[in-house]
Amino acid sequence: MQGTIINSVAIILGGLLGWLAGGLFGSRLRETLLAVLGLVVLILGVEMSLQWHDPLMVIIAVVLGAVIGERLGIERWLEGVGENIQRRLGAMVRGNLAQGFVFASLIYCVGPMAVLGALQSGVDGEHQILIAKAAIDGLTAIAFASTLGLGVMFSSLSVLLYQGALTLLSQGLAGFLATMDAAVPQLTATGGILILGIGLKILDIKQIRVANVLPALPIIILLTYFQSVW
Repeated sequence: MQGTIINSVAIILGGLLGWLAGGLFGSRLRETLLAVLGLVVLILGVEMSLQWHDPLMVIIAVVLGAVIGERLGIERWLEGVGENIQRRLGAMVRGNLAQGFVFASLIYCVGPMAVLGALQSGVDGEHQILIAKAAIDGLTAIAFASTLGLGVMFSSLSVLLYQGALTLLSQGLAGFLATMDAAVPQLTATGGILILGIGLKILDIKQIRVANVLPALPIIILLTYFQSVW
């Protein structure tokens, strides 16, 4: 769990620093920075999504994930968590905390480094991937929090719960995880589609309920596993 804790602390520190810096920016500058970050997220999503080896599997995973996620109401639940935090903090909050919480939670949790790093931590007790992710997430948290606000800092809770759960689960799944090498490109592509959706949402091009597609991530891993044993 040490790697996940380091990752969460890095997001808290980066988010706090970015939030404090954002208070010095005017509304026009924050609007421009948010648009630039949206473009960067969009490009990252495109680059990741093009790494698929089997497009059909990724499409099936995304469609099934969306169906399951809509039934579960994952995005509404995440927004509810963010709104609850916002109500408790009251006047301290600048901007839409729930939006920043959901966006940052998705960005930090859907990439392959989150999954692979947590699995490495649980199976081998090594934390190199998560420490590298912590450095990246901490720096990006500064940029995101300067425009999206304090919600970015609270996304560290999502990272702690998500990666922590994966780490604990992985300790009993060593045999199953032997297939992860084949799943990495597919997982990256699936995560890229979600990140692409986040970029479209940040740029206000299309309001996609991206969090409701999160079940696609475990689905693509399972599909890749079943494909490898057939």
